[in-house]
Amino acid sequence: MTPQLRHMLRDDDLTHEEQKQVLELGMKFRENRFYKQPFAGPQGVAVIFDKPSTRTRSSFSIGVAELGGYPLVIDKSGSQLGRGEPVADTARVLTRMAYGIVWRTFGQDRVEEMAKYADCPVVNALTDEFHPCQILADFLTLAQFKGGVDALKGMTIAYLGDAANNMSNSYLLGGAVAGMHVRVAGPHGYLPDPAIVADAERIAAENGGSILVTTDPKEAVAGADCVFTDTWVSMGEEAEYAIRSKPFWPYQVNDELMALAKPDALFQHCLPAYRGKEVTSSVIDGPQSVVWDEAENRLHAQKALLTWLVGWQRGDESLLA
Repeated sequence: MTPQLRHMLRDDDLTHEEQKQVLELGMKFRENRFYKQPFAGPQGVAVIFDKPSTRTRSSFSIGVAELGGYPLVIDKSGSQLGRGEPVADTARVLTRMAYGIVWRTFGQDRVEEMAKYADCPVVNALTDEFHPCQILADFLTLAQFKGGVDALKGMTIAYLGDAANNMSNSYLLGGAVAGMHVRVAGPHGYLPDPAIVADAERIAAENGGSILVTTDPKEAVAGADCVFTDTWVSMGEEAEYAIRSKPFWPYQVNDELMALAKPDALFQHCLPAYRGKEVTSSVIDGPQSVVWDEAENRLHAQKALLTWLVGWQRGDESLLA
């Protein structure tokens, strides 16, 4: 295989078959947390946080260590990025030291610029537009409970709530890549960017899936294999909760809505969750909820992704399976 630098900036950076490869690797890491160690040496991976994090910080820090590497965790307050250094300059420096760059930041343009100037894989650990690592973990959880990676194609998933946020965008693109039937439901004014919907529709058609965007939560959930939601208020908007949350109450995932999905449907939430708001306690703490497996699978999915990206960069096919 010819070496080729690959990044994971948005969910459609992987093809259908490549996504399957990463998820199959993730299943192997679930079985053996030390299945591959591409960063043995150890080799350093820069993990940069412009936003607070629990699951992303923990999963990438522990994950890089289990891959044999050294996680160099950089907070905004401890980085010249936080003092206005151009992204391109940071990329030029880190790429001479690190074997990978993971960044949780704000605008999608920032990770794209980092990737433009980096000579190592760059991973989007969350931006305002996309959260591809979370979607890989969510799909790994579906594979865990629903019969393996091959079972994902043709599955129906529903996402309820703020359909204009990064999670909705990533479910649309990631689900389309997987060949799923993706339904997202949110109130008027909180629906996804038509350009992202158009991309998702094109990709879904190529892979045997479909896309539905609706304002009707019941239509989205009917017959679904898994129901997803997210907090209605993003980081930094907590003070506006009372006002901002008003349009979303019809999209609360509760027992009545879950009853419209398949009897064996799963419930997932990327966390943190606010019980009694976007989801009731009876659902998130109930028998259909797999949120703790989902959180654990951030570790396995991200290790698989990093291993796969390094395999491409080094031209090492042994790291792709």
